[in-house]
Amino acid sequence: MSSDPAPYAPKKILITGAAGFIASHVTRRLIKDYPDYSIVALDKLDYCSNLKNLAACRGSPNFKFVKGDIACADLVNHLLIAEDIDTIMHFAAQTHVDNSFGNSFEFTTNNIYGTHVLLEACKVTKKIKRFIHVSTDEVYGETDMETDIGNPEASQLLPTNPYSATKAGAEMLVMAYHRSYGLPIITTRGNNVYGPNQYPEKLIPKFILLALKGEQLPIHGDGSNVRSFLYWTKKERRVLDVAEDICNLYGLDPGKSISYVQDRPFNDHRYFLDDQKLKMLGWQENTPWEAGLKMTMEWYTKNPDWWDDISAALHPHPRLSMISHSNDDSWISQKGLVSDAKEAGKSDGSSGLKFLIYGKTGWIGGLLGKLCKDGGIPFEYGQGRLEDRMSILKDIQKVNPTHVFNAAGVTGRPNVDWCESHKVETIRTNVGGTLTLADVCKEHNLLMMNFATGCIFEYDQDHQEGSGIGFKEEDKPNFTGSFYSKTKAMVEELLREYENVCTLRVRMPISSDLSNPRNFITKITRYSKVVNIPNSMTVLDELLPISIEMAKRNCRGIWNFTNPGVVSHNEILEMYRDYIDPEFKWMNFDLEEQAKVIVAPRSNNELDATKLKNEFPEMLSIKESILEHVFKPNRKT
Repeated sequence: MSSDPAPYAPKKILITGAAGFIASHVTRRLIKDYPDYSIVALDKLDYCSNLKNLAACRGSPNFKFVKGDIACADLVNHLLIAEDIDTIMHFAAQTHVDNSFGNSFEFTTNNIYGTHVLLEACKVTKKIKRFIHVSTDEVYGETDMETDIGNPEASQLLPTNPYSATKAGAEMLVMAYHRSYGLPIITTRGNNVYGPNQYPEKLIPKFILLALKGEQLPIHGDGSNVRSFLYWTKKERRVLDVAEDICNLYGLDPGKSISYVQDRPFNDHRYFLDDQKLKMLGWQENTPWEAGLKMTMEWYTKNPDWWDDISAALHPHPRLSMISHSNDDSWISQKGLVSDAKEAGKSDGSSGLKFLIYGKTGWIGGLLGKLCKDGGIPFEYGQGRLEDRMSILKDIQKVNPTHVFNAAGVTGRPNVDWCESHKVETIRTNVGGTLTLADVCKEHNLLMMNFATGCIFEYDQDHQEGSGIGFKEEDKPNFTGSFYSKTKAMVEELLREYENVCTLRVRMPISSDLSNPRNFITKITRYSKVVNIPNSMTVLDELLPISIEMAKRNCRGIWNFTNPGVVSHNEILEMYRDYIDPEFKWMNFDLEEQAKVIVAPRSNNELDATKLKNEFPEMLSIKESILEHVFKPNRKT
């Protein structure tokens, strides 16, 4: 785009995604081998980035780090002008195929929109002499298993998954800016790169860390899919071959250490490139497969704690973790702009998590804060009211959270009957406030963990009491007996449109604090009479920590947030008598009698907790959980 006729020689290079795996290797190499280049490293520090990857650059006078997002046009324009950038090496992208199946919009935002912002800044500033766009071999789609001829650069782009589609889309934009505005571009399409510092959602580091832990190596499908792997070299291997090679390096029996799991929605059998054009530039393979794999294994063996919590990444089908890494002030200024590496200090080692919690004065919100405090997770309570959009925006700007937990809402005091005479207040908070918070979180790319209710169902012909057939997450609410339940059912349906929300259906919550008047056990022990109906319930002592883990795993959509199975009022009171008060007695009455002493009917149902149980197999059934978490710790008899 520059009219300068002088031969191109880079002076100021902007590297996007610089704290990621490949870009950090490139950044370190440029800093070491080309001291005349000034490097500006830009990274928003997403879940797969790590400032440790750039530690070797800290003392270099030609290095600056910027925490920021390529999707921020103001920041990108500022950097190109203020830093006098003449070259962009664009690595920043969401890259893991598994994540793209469950969170495709994130890929569109990062890979297409982010690239477009960079290109538009190049057009506006007219300063860029080279734009190097790092793409992927996956844009070609699947290669025939029998062919010996790889895809040349002029091959048609036929992507088969959301990730590769967004990378192909970004390539089209890059080409369009070259043809329309004369932007000097280079597009690279690499194979599966591996080596030290790679986030372990990818095949080789995942298998290495699982082998280190003595756990199963999960193979998608039958393992026959073929990939070309690069340790700055190329080697075609079946996925099953890779797993077996790693087992052999650790002295493990592949037959016992490899398991086969459900395949991806679509899994290309082979990617194969023609690399003759690259070899004409003088590139050649230097590191054999076996040597590269061994060096990688040795690095991960020496650095098992390079990242913080990677449990979600090691799942057979990992979800996008929205954990960002330490905001080390020695690297990053308070406003998230440029910070000179010469002033850098050591990382504070924090986990990178920070929660913004709404519902400080509520039961669940208070327990969440205690869990965060005990677990060393930084958090702050929101000061704004949910229905006040500006106050929520101020909270988010002040706290800069990684996740937002909504435990606020109107349930009524002393019970839901209050909502029947305060309908406007109930709508304002439960519907308007919750939707406002979800919308603000979406604007800021934040996952919102929303504590909802399962009291939106009642036993019916298809879900009869005692049948063991519970309502599933996709079922439509059928209980409209109370105004409270009406508002919760309404907002749940609307929240389905927000892909950044995880809705947790809580029912009749129970905790080990038997003095808390909100505790379902405490309530029924104080009633003169109780009905006796089996219901799904939530033991908070067990499930609230799971909600934090779900946030780390980026769980989204609707979840029945109850322990598996049902328990009746009488069964709970029998346990109370046996463990707490042997003299305790109670009387039952039926629903008709109950209706005479309450304003609004109550919901009774069983929720199917299979989805949650599959995600957390160690979760106890409702009766086991009540015994282990409530009655045994409080035992007085």
